[in-house]
Amino acid sequence: MRRKIPSLQALACFDAAARHQSYTRAAQELSLTQGAVSRQLTALEEYLGVALFKRTRHGVTLTNSGRDYAQQVASRLNALEQDTLDVMSTQGRASVIHLAAVPTFATRWLIPRLPQLKSQHPGLTLHIDTRTRPFMFTDSPYDCALYAGTPEQVNQWAGTRAVKLLDEVVLPVCAPALLNGQATLSPQAMAGLPLLQQSTRPDAWRQWFEAQGVSAPQALAGARFELFSMTAAAAVQGLGLALVPPLLVQEELVRGDLRVACAHELISQRAYYLVRPETDDNAAATQLFEDWLVRTITTQHKTL
Repeated sequence: MRRKIPSLQALACFDAAARHQSYTRAAQELSLTQGAVSRQLTALEEYLGVALFKRTRHGVTLTNSGRDYAQQVASRLNALEQDTLDVMSTQGRASVIHLAAVPTFATRWLIPRLPQLKSQHPGLTLHIDTRTRPFMFTDSPYDCALYAGTPEQVNQWAGTRAVKLLDEVVLPVCAPALLNGQATLSPQAMAGLPLLQQSTRPDAWRQWFEAQGVSAPQALAGARFELFSMTAAAAVQGLGLALVPPLLVQEELVRGDLRVACAHELISQRAYYLVRPETDDNAAATQLFEDWLVRTITTQHKTL
């Protein structure tokens, strides 16, 4: 049965015009004349039987139907472009893995080790996007996910299986100036200093102080940041103490931008997992990646 799909040229014109809210700028982007874009859009509206644009004093704007359709078309054109790039880049030889990953772990731990992966598996190509929350693999292009969460969160992620990579161990760090000439700080002294909060781990400081047996009335107070990289950057600027995994701030510690404020670690309720769908169409490549991850972490982080 013939698919009821408009021409790709018409959809490309619509996508560009919807983004720019202008036929002229769409024509410039696509190296077409304004008349050619206008004809494509008129044909598309006739094909759909729906008005996608309405005229205004300043040009054109999307109708409600046009706005909804534009969102759908944009996502599908992006996916088609990515699929095309995958085929062009692999040329039928290499394996491609689409990975969703928590951003700081991907940036600070995974990416510096990708040369090792490449040397061991030269035919494996890894594409990385950032995702911090569970999602449906069936509705996404991803083959697997590097996820930081609790065992309960991982167990509730429907249609998946997971392998635990390592526990999330956190340690208080700060800019050297906050130490005020001391080698380290006591938990009691830390309780009176500004505490930088991780919005995804709102109870982290309270749990840390409880583990030290110290009362900290301000354990929940302080500036909040979504990512560990943001919290670490704020700590480098002297805005307060940060409670972060040391493996994610190794560069700052080596440079001396950050110092360990107190050597008392806390094993977080969260851990890092590789999550895969139960039905895996790219199982061979994903298994290579999983085996490499487990082997690398076992070798380099035995004490974590």
